Amino acid sequence: MSLLTSLGTGAFLIALPGSLTLATLTIAAALPFRARAPTPAGQRSAVNDRTPPDPSDRTSALAPSKTARLVVLIPAHNESQGLRRTLESLKPEVAADPAARIVVIADNCQDDTADVARAAAVEVIERHDESRRGKGFALRLGFASVGEADWFLVVDADTDVDPGFLQAMRAAIERGSSALEAHEADALQCRYRVRDPLASARNTLADIAFGAFNVLRPRARATLGLSAGILGNGFALSRRTLQRVPFLANSIVEDVEYHHALVQAGLRVEWVDGAQVRGEVPLDAAAVGAQQARWEGGRLRLLANNGPELFQQAIIGRSGQLDLLADLLLLPLSLHTSLLLLAWALGGPWIHWLAEINLWMLVLHVVLAMQLIDASAAHWRALLGAPRYLLVKLARLPASWQAAARNAPWTRSKRSSS
Repeated sequence: MSLLTSLGTGAFLIALPGSLTLATLTIAAALPFRARAPTPAGQRSAVNDRTPPDPSDRTSALAPSKTARLVVLIPAHNESQGLRRTLESLKPEVAADPAARIVVIADNCQDDTADVARAAAVEVIERHDESRRGKGFALRLGFASVGEADWFLVVDADTDVDPGFLQAMRAAIERGSSALEAHEADALQCRYRVRDPLASARNTLADIAFGAFNVLRPRARATLGLSAGILGNGFALSRRTLQRVPFLANSIVEDVEYHHALVQAGLRVEWVDGAQVRGEVPLDAAAVGAQQARWEGGRLRLLANNGPELFQQAIIGRSGQLDLLADLLLLPLSLHTSLLLLAWALGGPWIHWLAEINLWMLVLHVVLAMQLIDASAAHWRALLGAPRYLLVKLARLPASWQAAARNAPWTRSKRSSS
C-alpha cells in the first residue's frame, strides 16, 4: 500500500464514526415526526438505562394540574440594541399567556441593557462579576433568583421568536398531564434558526447549516426516542429538572455540557417541532470565525474530557451515552467533508467506493435539512458558495484547536445589532 493510499484510508477511518452517525440521523429525519408524550417515571430507566427517580422525591409526583408558571429568561451582555427587537417579538406572546412573564439578566453590562429592559416593563436582574464571565453564570443566577416559576424558557437577547412560540412550548410542557401515569417533560428544545436569513449570503449559508444542526439532527434524535439535545437558544427547563440536575455548566459550550449531565441523570430533552426562534449571526467574517472556533473547540474539549467515560458506558449498551459519544465524534461538516473527499481521491477501490456513498449521504443530509426549513430559492443559490465556505472553515481549524484548550476564555461575538 502506497503512502497516498494509506493517507486516504486513514482519512476514511477518521470520518467513519461521523459517517455512521450522519447516516443514522439522515434516515431518521426522513421518517414522519410524531411528538412523544413524556415518559412516565416508572419507565424512564428502560429508556435512559438509569434507575427510576426516588419514590420519596415529591418533585417526581404526578404532573401538576394547575397551569404551569412560565418565565422567559433572557441572558444579556451589552445587548441594548438587539434586546429591543427581542422584547418586541416576545411581548405579544407573553401578553396572551397570563401565567408567563419575562426576566432579563443584565450580565456584566457596560451599556444600557438594563434600562432598555426596564423601559419595556419587564423584570431585570443585574449581575456584576468580571471574574466569572459567560452565559452559564448568568443562567445560573436567573434559575436561582427567579421565584414563582415552574418552567424557564431560555431565549438569547438577539433573537426573534416566531408567532405561536409560547403556545407551542406550553402545549409541549402540558402534553399528557391528564394521563394517570404521565409526567411533564424534563426539558424542551425548539427549532433554532437564523434571524434575517436572506440579509446576506453568509446569513443564508448559516441558515442552511442551522437547518442541519439545529433542526434535522435534534428532530431525528427525537424520532429515534433519544434526547433531542440543548442548542443554547429556545430551550426550556423545569424547576423540577433543575432541582435534580443543577445548572453547573460553565464551559464555552455550556448547553452541550448541561445536556450531557441531563442524559447521564436519566432525563431527556423533548423536541418541539412547532416552535421556532431565530438568532442573530455575527457581524463580519472575523466574528463568525471566533464564534465557530468557540463552538467547535468547546466540543473537542468535551470529547477529550468525557469521551472515555461515554465509551465505557456505550459498550455496555447504554443508548443515551452512545448517542452523546456519536454526536461528539461527528466532526464539523467542513472537516468531515474534506476527509471524505481525501479518502475518495486517494483511497483504494473499496475506500473510494465507500467514501462516495458517504458523500452522497452528506448531500442527502443537506437536502433534507433544506426541505425541513422550507428553503427558498435564495437558499439553493447560496449553495454555490459552499466550496469557498469549506476552504474558509478549514483555514479556521487552528483557532478551533486553540479554543479546545483547557480553560479557554469565553468571548462574545460581535453582532450587527451591537
